Amino acid sequence: MAKEKDEKIKKLLLGLLFDAIGLLSFTIPLVGEFSDIVWAPLSAWLMTKMYRGKIGQAAGVITFVEEIIPGLDVIPTFTIMWLYTYVFKGSRKKEILEAK
Repeated sequence: MAKEKDEKIKKLLLGLLFDAIGLLSFTIPLVGEFSDIVWAPLSAWLMTKMYRGKIGQAAGVITFVEEIIPGLDVIPTFTIMWLYTYVFKGSRKKEILEAK
C-alpha cells in the first residue's frame, strides 16, 4: 500500500515538473515556441512511459498535439492525466466495487 502511494506521489510530482517544462516556452517569446518541436515528442514519450496501455498512448497523442500547437502549452496534460488516473477513474472503481 505504501509503495502504491509513493508511486502516485512520484507521478504527480513528475507530472507537475513536466507541465512546468511545457510552460517554459512562454518565457522566451518566439524562440520558446520552437523549443516545442523538441519538447512535444519527448513529452508524448514520457506520458506513454508513465501511463501504460491504451490510455497512456491516447494521452501521449493528446500531449503531443497540445505541445506542438502554439498557445496550448497552458493546458496541464500531465496533471490532468494524473487526476483522471488516481482521482476520477479511481473513485469510479470504488463505486463499482461498493455496488457489488
